[in-house]
Amino acid sequence: MLAFILRRLGTMVVTMLCLTMVVFFMVNLEPNLKKLAISQLDMRSPPEQLESWLVKNGYRQNFFVRYGQWIGVVQKQPNVDPATGKATPRFSFCNEPAEPYYGGILQGDFGCSTKFKTTVSAKLWPALGATGILMFWVMVTMVPIALLIGILAGMREGSKTDRSLSVASITTTATPEYVSGVIFTVIFATWLGWLNGSAASATGQGITFYNFTLPVMTMAIYGIGYIARMTRASMVEVMTQQYIRTARLKGLSFSGVVVKHALRNALIAPFTVIMLQFPWLLTGVVIVETMFRYQGFGFTLVEAAGNNDIDLLLGCSLVSVFVVLFTQLISDVGYAYLNPRIRVQ
Repeated sequence: MLAFILRRLGTMVVTMLCLTMVVFFMVNLEPNLKKLAISQLDMRSPPEQLESWLVKNGYRQNFFVRYGQWIGVVQKQPNVDPATGKATPRFSFCNEPAEPYYGGILQGDFGCSTKFKTTVSAKLWPALGATGILMFWVMVTMVPIALLIGILAGMREGSKTDRSLSVASITTTATPEYVSGVIFTVIFATWLGWLNGSAASATGQGITFYNFTLPVMTMAIYGIGYIARMTRASMVEVMTQQYIRTARLKGLSFSGVVVKHALRNALIAPFTVIMLQFPWLLTGVVIVETMFRYQGFGFTLVEAAGNNDIDLLLGCSLVSVFVVLFTQLISDVGYAYLNPRIRVQ
């Protein structure tokens, strides 16, 4: 098992390097750099002034040098005033030293946010923490309900309960988050009148029914159907196995057979699906947080992309890549632990 985990970790590191290099290249394409220079200067700035700003702040250095500086294995160089020859930091609002230094991902320095005029860490970690709270409650709501629906549907394939729950699961899965979000808003705002100004106050940092409970419901209702369908399929397959029939012939009750023999094997596949919900949640929060003005990771990512905030966008991309790969690692390890045949191999 240890060798298995070490191989997965090695693959994870190599994949992160490759993916971050691709993302770094895409984010630093010429149109993005020009838009960044315009946002920091003025719309009417001549091309020569824009180019001078990009050169001054190091955006015209070699690609691999800049990538190495971002990672933290190549020294960052301060600006040098051509008139006085004095070294000055690139961005004064980040308290960067006016001397060569190593400052990148490996040193915990994610760069400077040109939109919010602060360090990326000061903006990224609070937003990620807010999204972590949101995702926690989505999982707490989604997973138990989905497993219960899937188990009840798969216990008796073809029954009325199975058909009813399957139709409900397919309906929720086929409804995108932006549609269910609008439906929930209409129900609670127009029909029930529960919001009463909560939407107006949702632009602040406070948690309200509008910007927290409704996002949890919106994301959970979509994931419930998907996990329930996978659980049902796994449960149906297990219930047709020979050892289940043998247990029934021995006189065990139907509920006893399900609890003691079927559940553990039936939950192996859903476990993998549940772990893969975390990457989906990261994409889901981009839509849902923007819709409900929840100040989390998705909202920050949209703000970074809309304002060509390159360092903040890179920080969000790095977090996304890490979450995807880490959850896949946990999924692989958990699957190997639950399935003895995989563990032996």
